[in-house]
Amino acid sequence: MTAIPLPELTPGAELAPGTVFPADGELAPGAELPVPAEFSFNQATATGWPVPELVAGCLEAGVTTVGLWREPVADHGLARTAELLRTAGLAVSTLCRGGFFERDHWWDDNRRAVEEAHVLGAPVLVLVSGGLPAGSRDLDGARAHIAESIARLAPVAREAGVRLAVEPLHPMFCADRCVISTLEQALAIARDHPDGSVGVVIDTYHLWWDDTVYRRIAQAGEHIAAFQLADWTTPLPEGALTGRVQPGEGCIELTRFWAAVTNAGFRGPVEVELFNAELWARPGREVLDETIAAFAATAERFRTGD
Repeated sequence: MTAIPLPELTPGAELAPGTVFPADGELAPGAELPVPAEFSFNQATATGWPVPELVAGCLEAGVTTVGLWREPVADHGLARTAELLRTAGLAVSTLCRGGFFERDHWWDDNRRAVEEAHVLGAPVLVLVSGGLPAGSRDLDGARAHIAESIARLAPVAREAGVRLAVEPLHPMFCADRCVISTLEQALAIARDHPDGSVGVVIDTYHLWWDDTVYRRIAQAGEHIAAFQLADWTTPLPEGALTGRVQPGEGCIELTRFWAAVTNAGFRGPVEVELFNAELWARPGREVLDETIAAFAATAERFRTGD
């Protein structure tokens, strides 16, 4: 089996590497900012926004692709969400999340996650591996268990037409959230599945610190299943989980990441996924508009090589 492709961003059209806007030129005063074709709005960025409002807001803003999370989808209803997306003509870039393989019920939950991705038309199911089992200090054993679990799950996902994507998280989350901390660790799992059923997620927030990351991205090639933008700033909030900020507001070389994944052959949607309590307290449409503007500015820097 070959790698499962992501859906076309624009039906009948292909984007040249780095293409963001259809033409150069300044926006006329009062004109709406165009939504770059690659853009996908991850639902976690406006986590309190119910699915119907999210869909309506994206349609109004001209957004064509969204990244979904299982919990708000379940709140609205899986079948109702799938039908709403089809009616609206919105594509789904990823579904978050499966994984947490240290939990007793991991098998049943991940099988459900694969089925949900299939119903929603999401080509990629993001896997956050999970931390150490309660009371354990065996990091090597935890990583081996994850690789074995994904190998067991992969045939189920392949049958459903869903690609599993292993997401490495920043090492500060290793104990309780994700023992897969580097892109190389994620790639080691993906390489065990040459049929393309397992890939990796490149999330700038989690990988920017690694001095080997650009070399690993170049090696990843077709293993890259998803690409997510988020910026890093300090001081981090208590707990660190909600420390992500809009692209361009932090210290990460986002356009270098974008160029690296493009050069590696990735042509799928580019998600913005932000965990930020201040954003979550604001109206969803306001957050969406701000995110589009931040993404478009980053995309323009990428396109022009700035």
